[in-house]
Amino acid sequence: MIDQDDAGEKKDFLPPLEFGSIVFPFYTQALVKLGLMDDPLQGSASENLELAKRLIDLLDMLRDRTKGNLDDGEQKFLEACLSHLKLNYLKRVNIVKT
Repeated sequence: MIDQDDAGEKKDFLPPLEFGSIVFPFYTQALVKLGLMDDPLQGSASENLELAKRLIDLLDMLRDRTKGNLDDGEQKFLEACLSHLKLNYLKRVNIVKT
C-alpha cells in the first residue's frame, strides 16, 4: 500500500510498531509453505513442509524467549498463530505419509 505525504509525494506504508508486526510475517509465510495460501510470487499454492516447520520453530523460539514479557493480548495472538500452524502442519504431514 502506498500513501501520499502532505507534499503529495508517494511513500511506503509502514505497519504499526507492535509485537504482531513481528509474528504476522512468519505466520503468513508458514501458511504459504503449508499450501494454505497462494504464494504471491508464483500466484498459486505450493508446499514446503520443511520450511513450514522451520518457521513454526522460529515462532516457538520467539514465544520461549519472550515468556513473561508479553501482555495478555500479545501472548494470546502468538499462541493462536502457533496452534493454527501446528494443527495444519500435522494435518499436512499425515496426508503426505498416507
